[in-house]
Amino acid sequence: MSKPAFLPHDHNHQRCIDAALAEARAICQRKHSRLTPQREQVLRLIWQEHRPIGAYELLDKLREEGLKAAPPTVYRALEFLQENGLIHRIESLNAYTGCSHPSEPHASQFLVCQQCQRVAELGSEQIAEQLSEQARRAGFASAHQTVEIRGTCAECLRHFHV
Repeated sequence: MSKPAFLPHDHNHQRCIDAALAEARAICQRKHSRLTPQREQVLRLIWQEHRPIGAYELLDKLREEGLKAAPPTVYRALEFLQENGLIHRIESLNAYTGCSHPSEPHASQFLVCQQCQRVAELGSEQIAEQLSEQARRAGFASAHQTVEIRGTCAECLRHFHV
């Protein structure tokens, strides 16, 4: 994973959205999973910003676009997207963000900027292996890792002089 952790605020964001949707379609086709229009719409909304978005905010955005969505529909779409590796849940925020490398099995660590609310995915296998090893040494069998680091991104540090 060689992309910079945080993309500049002024990058071509539509390119991110288009690439994420194209990759999601290809992954679902390979897995014989059905990426319905509503699931794709939820994924597009998640990718609209590089900040986590909650289920009820997604529901509001779907309704603003004229779709008659209910909470169970949104939660089912989120579950599908997460099961297919297309999104991640930022547990501390109870919100979701797009997976930057859905075609590659990987462990994820997240940098969460407290200023601009953007999230960057690190995906360091080395960190994941070290945590698993520490857990094993403690006699613990880990089933899932979610590492979230909260702080301030470089752009916000420059802008806000934090």
